[in-house]
Amino acid sequence: MENLTKNPVGRPKKTLNDLPDNWEQEILKLKSEGGSDVECMAMLDISKEVWARFLEEEPEFTETIKRGQILCETWWLNVGRTGIYHSSGGKQIHTNVNPAMWFINMKNRFGWRDKQDIEAKVTNTFEIIIKE
Repeated sequence: MENLTKNPVGRPKKTLNDLPDNWEQEILKLKSEGGSDVECMAMLDISKEVWARFLEEEPEFTETIKRGQILCETWWLNVGRTGIYHSSGGKQIHTNVNPAMWFINMKNRFGWRDKQDIEAKVTNTFEIIIKE
């Protein structure tokens, strides 16, 4: 009689044990240099799906990425702070930093916005009082 038990199909799920021994330090180093999540994925040789699963299921991974995000944003803020300044004449000067590209990076990476979308509802009610 034929064995009817199913054999697992495909590779086993990746775990944190499949990552390089010093994965935490490597992520923090890359993030501290302004590295993106995609660059981290490439360095760890994992897909976006595995990245998302690790963020959801692995607290150690999630905490490392959160710490890395702070380091990454700090790096980008430092680039803006040190690379863009105003001269005493009020003319904007930049050194090796394209202000528009820097701002686009801040918007895309950290959710910055050009404007605030505010909804307001104004109702005008008048009361007419007739004196007799």
